Amino acid sequence: MKFKITHNTVYLFNSEVFLEPHYLRFRPRETTYVDVTDYSITILPEPTGHRVVQDEENNVVDFCWFEGMTNQLTITSTTILETKDFNPFDFLIYPLHFNQLPLQYDELQKKLLFSTLEGQLISQELLDYGTAILKESNFNTISFLTNLTKQLHDDFSVEYREVGSPLKPDETFTIKRGSCRDLSWMQINLLRQFGIAARFVSGYYYFDMIHPAYELHAWVEVFLPGIGWLGLDPSHGILTGNTHFPIASSAHFENTMPVSGGIRGSATSKLETQLSIEKYK
Repeated sequence: MKFKITHNTVYLFNSEVFLEPHYLRFRPRETTYVDVTDYSITILPEPTGHRVVQDEENNVVDFCWFEGMTNQLTITSTTILETKDFNPFDFLIYPLHFNQLPLQYDELQKKLLFSTLEGQLISQELLDYGTAILKESNFNTISFLTNLTKQLHDDFSVEYREVGSPLKPDETFTIKRGSCRDLSWMQINLLRQFGIAARFVSGYYYFDMIHPAYELHAWVEVFLPGIGWLGLDPSHGILTGNTHFPIASSAHFENTMPVSGGIRGSATSKLETQLSIEKYK
């Protein structure tokens, strides 16, 4: 199946500003079940320089720098991709002891996964919530991950919030609602308390809608030997499939933001975004 993704982002400034160098994360990455057959990005004002680079966590990023003054920054990315059949449960965890929690990564794995194991303190109430699901899952790794992801979907209301960092895990847990990034960040920090390497993913998610209204999406990935990085979507209560299209993944959500960069000037800004995902023939 082929898809066309068009993502338009506009920053409007109420007076002219100078754009500092910017990192742009709109380029979907190829996976074993997604081929990116075409990608283009248009940036206005046109950058003085533009390079495609890899960041510290091997995400592909468009890095650009500018000259002159402007009252607008417009970024339009267009992607054509093709998906393959994919069964998220077609795997074998190995070594076998990783089928039971708590996980015991070896010393090299701990070094390589260090930043994805580094959790922030969470409340006892949130920890108890996860522990109850762990016990109900008989400490089985996959049962726990799938049950937790589904339970978060059942117990929390998903709401749209266009801008802003994820809420703190305890705040999301207390109010029992949040955006996709709030739920993902809460799940990541809960998983890390159980010794599971977890990272934040930003990307696109396609599903059939009567009235399509797509937005940038966020979910979770955990590392299990034999599987690699396994995707979990707490907003929908499922393992990720071949219509989840990742752009960037990181131990820290800040490193997945679509636009990173500053301005010189005293202007205020207004953000406008439009995203379309359509089946493509």
